[in-house]
Amino acid sequence: MKKSIYGYINAETEYSSNVLEKAMAYEQNGADGLYIYNYDANEKEQMKFLETVKMILKKVDIPLLIGCYVKRFEDVKKALYTGATYAVVPYGADFPKEEIGKAIDRFGKDKLLVEFNCDPETTNGEYRNAELLNSLKELGIAGFIFKHVTPDDVKKQIAASPLPVLVRDSLVRNDIESLLSLENVSGVLTNYYVGKNIIKVKNSLRDFGIDTKCLVSAMAFSEFKTDANGLVPVVVQDYKTSEVLMVAYMNEEAYNKTIATGRMTYFSRSRNALWVKGETSGHYQFLKELRIDCDNDTILAKVHQLGAACHTGNVSCFFTELCRKEYSNYNPLSVLTEDYNIILDRKVNPKEGSYTNYLFDKGIDKILKKCGEEATEITIAAKNPDKEELKYEIADYLYHLMVLMVECDVDWNDIVKELANRRKS
Repeated sequence: MKKSIYGYINAETEYSSNVLEKAMAYEQNGADGLYIYNYDANEKEQMKFLETVKMILKKVDIPLLIGCYVKRFEDVKKALYTGATYAVVPYGADFPKEEIGKAIDRFGKDKLLVEFNCDPETTNGEYRNAELLNSLKELGIAGFIFKHVTPDDVKKQIAASPLPVLVRDSLVRNDIESLLSLENVSGVLTNYYVGKNIIKVKNSLRDFGIDTKCLVSAMAFSEFKTDANGLVPVVVQDYKTSEVLMVAYMNEEAYNKTIATGRMTYFSRSRNALWVKGETSGHYQFLKELRIDCDNDTILAKVHQLGAACHTGNVSCFFTELCRKEYSNYNPLSVLTEDYNIILDRKVNPKEGSYTNYLFDKGIDKILKKCGEEATEITIAAKNPDKEELKYEIADYLYHLMVLMVECDVDWNDIVKELANRRKS
């Protein structure tokens, strides 16, 4: 089992902007995921918290565990509708087992975690109850979080757990090493590494025999075909859109440093020195994936780009058009995104005579009515042998669906992320 290091953030009484800033820093420093919680029972506070989570998930692309007040099925639904990977429910005397069961029936297994307070002075031994843990496993809980622990007082309980355990607290380095070495511990949730390079931490833990989620190259740099100066060109792409951002060069030191730190590091031929992309501008590139071509002489890097890749301020260095033949872009996500942006522009900048603006002017009820009508047209077309009609009706439906999405402030990134989360489960 590969071991994870999650950052955690107490969002109670915190400004949303501060929580977002901390979340982004954790991701950039190499955390495998985030645990963010706010157990305030006040409904307005919970709604504000869930809006904060949604904002974070638009900026951060690592698994997110959210702990929030849960007493009804609706509470779990709202939590998972944010796009979070897991909802976390604290165990107590009023644990809503029946409502949790409803949520598992709706969302499937492996979407909820249960958190136990393991302080012996307050738990009355509840977390030691193997029958309780097994009953939660049977219910469909994905795993357990034990908090307020030290390695010596919970080793037996962790070993006896029927599900993987995450351990949460402000743990010191020795505790983290000791806990991650336990077979049944899948990871730790800690704020001990706030502001630190967690990738380096995971590499050092690996040296102690703990199998962390580190970046490891499948080939040594010596196996690459370099030029006379020991350099390999690197084509850099945005990991989401696949847009080519820039081309640079790496020598062996730059390559190894990139993998060790998770930040793209290149060799500057003009300065004859290493340079970390973004070190002066703040426009860092965080490594997502490296590939080598069939001749082992060119690297493809997929990155999360902060700000602009080009020193001119352009997103990509390839902004100067030399020649162009008219063609249609049939990349599904590109087409849907472009069409969505046109519809969004119509809402922001109304155009006289526009059917799209007519729908926006009529409001949500008219848009929903059209979506319903188009869905019915799809059903009818699907029963006919001519698939051309079906394609036409699906396109009609997708257009009206995008109008609805714009009206409700949902974009394709939200939808794709939700589909990706379901695929993982």
